[in-house]
Amino acid sequence: MAEATDDTSAGEGIHDSIVQVLKTIFDPEIPVDIYELGLIYNIDINESSHVKVTMTLTSPMCPVAETLPPEVETKVSGVTGVNSAEIDLVWEPPWDPSMMTEAARLELGM
Repeated sequence: MAEATDDTSAGEGIHDSIVQVLKTIFDPEIPVDIYELGLIYNIDINESSHVKVTMTLTSPMCPVAETLPPEVETKVSGVTGVNSAEIDLVWEPPWDPSMMTEAARLELGM
């Protein structure tokens, strides 16, 4: 699951707010938010409140490959306390269902 690399209270508050906004973004093919689905690999918040989200998609051929990362960037950029945001879309390690949280597995009946 994603972790913040900023250990300050302000960083933790921003991290929590980012996680909450990520939980409002859903993969259109799977009725689970991208955070619980395990698509967010890391949330890095530096001392200037610049946020770098490292994420993946369920597959390189995902139909929302063009739209989901910009949506994540826009929503993270809008979080109070975030000065800027960028998305690093990666394919390693490849996503698989074991990356989902227990809550996501229960939602999907797994």
